[in-house]
Amino acid sequence: MTNQKATADSLPKNEMRAAWISSVLNIDMKAGMTKAQYTQWAQSTLDKLKAANYNAVIFQVKPLNDALYASELAPWSSYITGKKQGTNPGFDPLQIMLDEAHKRGLELHAWVNPYRVTMASQTLSDLAADNVARKNPSWVVKYGKQYYLNPGLPEVQNYLVSTIEELVSNYDIDAVHMDDYFYPYKIKGETFPDQQTFKKYGSSFNKIEDWRRNNVNELVGNVYASINEIKPHVQYGISPFGIWRNKGQDATGSNTNGMSNYDDLYADTRQWMKDGNIDYITPQIYWSRSNKAANYSVLLDWWGREVETYAKVHPVNLYIGMADYKVGNDSDVAWKNKTELTNQVIANRANKNTQGQMHFSLKSINNNALGYAPYLKQQLYNYKALTPATVWKDSTVPLYPTDVKLSKESSGMKLTITDENSTQPRKYVIYRFDGTKEGSYEGVKNIVDVVYNTQGNTVYVDTTANKHKVYTYGIKSISATGVESKTAFVLQDGQPMLPVAEEPE
Repeated sequence: MTNQKATADSLPKNEMRAAWISSVLNIDMKAGMTKAQYTQWAQSTLDKLKAANYNAVIFQVKPLNDALYASELAPWSSYITGKKQGTNPGFDPLQIMLDEAHKRGLELHAWVNPYRVTMASQTLSDLAADNVARKNPSWVVKYGKQYYLNPGLPEVQNYLVSTIEELVSNYDIDAVHMDDYFYPYKIKGETFPDQQTFKKYGSSFNKIEDWRRNNVNELVGNVYASINEIKPHVQYGISPFGIWRNKGQDATGSNTNGMSNYDDLYADTRQWMKDGNIDYITPQIYWSRSNKAANYSVLLDWWGREVETYAKVHPVNLYIGMADYKVGNDSDVAWKNKTELTNQVIANRANKNTQGQMHFSLKSINNNALGYAPYLKQQLYNYKALTPATVWKDSTVPLYPTDVKLSKESSGMKLTITDENSTQPRKYVIYRFDGTKEGSYEGVKNIVDVVYNTQGNTVYVDTTANKHKVYTYGIKSISATGVESKTAFVLQDGQPMLPVAEEPE
């Protein structure tokens, strides 16, 4: 399998293939673009990802208690303009990225960092005057060289939940995504300064550590409840650090020896699963399959068992965070081999509890160290895949569209999808079969594309169709929770496609 193209039969039909697009410190997005430049960048970025058969982007829209979208609760991010925080770029970066992603059938997950207020190089005076951290200095703590909102304060909790409510209410995002930054990574010899807050609010806890974990658990639970109240189909996912706890700390932990979510970041990933407060979890297993302290294969198996054992309220989709940034660029020699990452994807597929992966990050995908990216596409992403469903949110099977018309255009086969069903699907999946008969809808080889429903009147042009061939198309609906219709609207072409004379300009 390592050295041969994946066959259509061996490929999962539903697989998360996402790219993280990081705005903090302008890692993946440069500052100071005009609206036209930004739009062109978003379009070319998404075109490349789509061509490589990715199906989702994780776009960082709140890197520092700020916003890459129009918000009444947080100032404009400096990472969009390159100017002082709060400077209006004159356009809405999230809305443009969202529109362009959906035009290409790609999901957009809005990535937010809850507690972080500044990076190490910044002071509070760098923040916009209306930033809540400046308006409410008592909410802020300094740890190391950075400022954070204090997770133990009810006012902070309420504020953070309200920012998510605003985001979900105002934008047609597919998911809210948080990464590994809960309580900050520990600094040797420094104590996180929340002892007074603990005295005031932690009386029901014997240990400050348990109280901190509970603060994070409450945030996770409250965010999930809020999303479900506003738009129940919107997913909530978290991508924590790759180790929950080591075996040396807990007999049920992983056979690893590294920092841990539970003890160091006060992020109890297992509890979120037990409580049914997340829809997906993406542990960042940023190590090789030969790493001794934190082995990829050991952690993949451990996380697979974790979702199987503890996700009892409802299932949790397990995706894996992939270290594309380490390919060809790490002290661990395993990363000098371009197949390390592709072999990890193969391992993910072999694990029955894993449903895909997210790649960190766009810059590394584009830089393509050792030429690994085409290898990934040719070997493993050589067919399209649908994003995994979240049937626990709504298992209703959608109806197929009411009508589809076919017309031959100079650019390809134009499908006009009309949908008058009272409950509208979120997307359609377009299957294409050679000849005048329907083929299988089970595998992936007949999927041409996924297209978002545009208010019951959706147009899609199949530019890959051969003008001299006869095709049968099957169009199925996909609900907002990823459930596919049982039957398809079938169009039998029956005639060879004839070239259309182009209009004179």
